[in-house]
Amino acid sequence: MKKQLLFLLAITLLFTVVRAQVQTGKASYYADRFEGKPTASGEKYRHNKLTAAHKTLPFGTRVRVTNLSNNASVEVVINDRGPFVEDRIIDLSKSAAEKLGFLVQGIAEVKLEVIDPGTGKVSDPARPIGNVAVEEKEFYSTEISRTSPHGFGVQIGTFQELVNLLRLTDNLKKSYQKKIIIQVKVINGVKFYSLIIGQYPNRAKAEALREELRPRYPDAFIVEFNRL
Repeated sequence: MKKQLLFLLAITLLFTVVRAQVQTGKASYYADRFEGKPTASGEKYRHNKLTAAHKTLPFGTRVRVTNLSNNASVEVVINDRGPFVEDRIIDLSKSAAEKLGFLVQGIAEVKLEVIDPGTGKVSDPARPIGNVAVEEKEFYSTEISRTSPHGFGVQIGTFQELVNLLRLTDNLKKSYQKKIIIQVKVINGVKFYSLIIGQYPNRAKAEALREELRPRYPDAFIVEFNRL
């Protein structure tokens, strides 16, 4: 009886581990403007390499990605953090997206399977700050104050690593000249930072901003501050 219980426990643990190695959701791919830019691991992004960004998998993890619409598969190595858009689970290099056949659509429903957990190491040395590599001369000027916003805004994404949050905040301020609000959330003891652009008294104006943002941030959505 004891042996049977141990066997069942072992099978249960194995099943749990296997389940943890499989994930389904939306995939996107890097824009051309990221070519040659450093990733969170310290390696430079190259569109012709089979690499990807994931929010939590260690760098060096090898993942099989399958496009659920055509069953095309590709193996990629995780060397970056992201994507930081709601409902997306992986950001692929352009060549990986091409092999999966969704360059035109831009987004695909995929399944991720971890096939090699790797070592967590990368070939290029990284300069980590909170597990994110940054350039030596990367500086940001910030003016931070606590606020109690009202009305409506447009949420771009949710971040765990502050460097990526700062980079996107800087880009949004330069591109749209709008007020940026950061909401701090604690989920299962882990802090996340939601980036919200704009503060409008009515939904119609927030809708107009979302339409303006849609080409670059198709998954952006409206939030009502009074309900957050």
